[in-house]
Amino acid sequence: MADAFCCLRRCFGDTNPGHIRLQEIPSVQLDTSNMGSEVVIVKNGRRICGTGAAFSNAPINQDKAYFEIKLQSTGTWGVGLATRKCGVDKVPLGDNEESWVLRQDGKLFHKNEEKGKLPEPIQEGDVLGLTYDHVELNFRLNNKPLNTPMLGIKGTVFPVFYVDDGATLDVQFSNFYHEPPDGYDSIMIEQSLL
Repeated sequence: MADAFCCLRRCFGDTNPGHIRLQEIPSVQLDTSNMGSEVVIVKNGRRICGTGAAFSNAPINQDKAYFEIKLQSTGTWGVGLATRKCGVDKVPLGDNEESWVLRQDGKLFHKNEEKGKLPEPIQEGDVLGLTYDHVELNFRLNNKPLNTPMLGIKGTVFPVFYVDDGATLDVQFSNFYHEPPDGYDSIMIEQSLL
């Protein structure tokens, strides 16, 4: 009789308070609730294509964060940081005070002003790493530091990505192609969000 009761309990749920249900820990990915109307996000929130921009689903709150993109196909694209006040349908980003963006031509833009240029071009198949320490946003091309920082970033910022004209970006928030630099780690979701 006890065996039958255990079987029923397994089938219909166990109300024993000693059991803890495991919940899936949320991961950082592209945010389908904060993307342009013509953006397509696939590969479990890791690939962006179409036209427009998308934010990550988590801001950067820790001291030193790292994330990557792999340029799958060329076109018009950009990657960087932005506040939620930045629009997601109009590209390119970097045209207002709410976004700090590297564009496909290697130029860094904020408030529609060029703030610098990478020393090397980014080509199809390249992996671009981004480091942010709340003082500067910096870039690594195929794990080589480019030493071209963007400064003056303010507010609560999220990784942001945009595409147009056939560009496709694969975004890595963990399981990186390259080891993050010393002291940097993947973006963490705040415990209060769990």
